[in-house]
Amino acid sequence: MGLFGLGKKKAEKETCCCGGSCTPEAMQQAETEKGQQGVKILGGGCDKCNQLEEAVIKALSELGMDITIEHVRDFEKIAAFGVMTPPALVVDGKVVSYGKVLKKDEVIEILKKVRG
Repeated sequence: MGLFGLGKKKAEKETCCCGGSCTPEAMQQAETEKGQQGVKILGGGCDKCNQLEEAVIKALSELGMDITIEHVRDFEKIAAFGVMTPPALVVDGKVVSYGKVLKKDEVIEILKKVRG
């Protein structure tokens, strides 16, 4: 019976997480960058991403940590971290938060746990 497309399977197309624009070379480069030390904000540059970056800057300043923050906007690199819900915070190659804007005090607690 062909009512409403029942019984028919749509051909599933295998694509990567970013819509097919990932190349093995780009994913390898992103994987290499993932292991680098430092603090990264993952996100396209929206208001939430920028708010998280501001909270991180304030937290680092309050802790007296002189660390460069990298804002990663490239979706291939973000996907290499396994993040599908930005903004995300990465400390020393580990995703420590994603999908929400952290407050300065929350960032301080995370940095103390991760960095000691």
